Amino acid sequence: MTTANVNPAEIARFDSLAARWWDPDGESRPLHDLNPVRAAYVAARVDLRGAKVADVGCGGGLLSEALARAGAKVTGIDLGDRVIEVAKLHLHESGLSVDYRVQSSAELAATEPESFDAVCCMELIEHVPDPEALVNDLAAMLKPGGRLFMSTLNRTPAAFGAAILGAEYVMRLLPRGTHHYAQFLKPSELGRLLRHAGLELEDVSGLGYNPLSRKAWLSSITAVNYVLSARPTGTSYGRKPA
Repeated sequence: MTTANVNPAEIARFDSLAARWWDPDGESRPLHDLNPVRAAYVAARVDLRGAKVADVGCGGGLLSEALARAGAKVTGIDLGDRVIEVAKLHLHESGLSVDYRVQSSAELAATEPESFDAVCCMELIEHVPDPEALVNDLAAMLKPGGRLFMSTLNRTPAAFGAAILGAEYVMRLLPRGTHHYAQFLKPSELGRLLRHAGLELEDVSGLGYNPLSRKAWLSSITAVNYVLSARPTGTSYGRKPA
């Protein structure tokens, strides 16, 4: 298995959360709150009915299941054995069908190039040693005219205050050490990686979140968390909502 673009400590950290991944009041609470907005962002740009979708860094399967419920044929990959085990077990409760695999992005890109109508990679790029390699893998998976969806944290004082000081130390919504400020990417930096991989940005939107009310929403403010859509350069077609 190719695991070069992974920090073992990161895998261990997220595997330790596996048992309570589907508990909306557990350590994955922010993911539960943000998931409907992320899923809706994807659905607004791709007709998910029958679409082949890859969820890279799927964790316990929150987004994978939401996409499958909308009609997509989802392949969810992660390098955490325990989170994939939890994801598979939850299918017995949801009754949905998702192809979960312990697999790296490099392996999926090599074995199934240009195979997916949409590729999702949410809150992963800030956890890998080589962001450029990850973006290249994601681009390689896309069919011509496909769509790439990513979300991550901006490298700003506001993001440091909200995602690290606020979420990890004050409100304790996340375990301390979940995020590392130096690994956050500005939209311009991620946009450059996308261009180098042969993709062009279609949209960048902020993700607003109030941890007290547990409300999340799309915003024009990208200072903390943002989500984006990109496509192969020069294409203007693809699976769009009917």
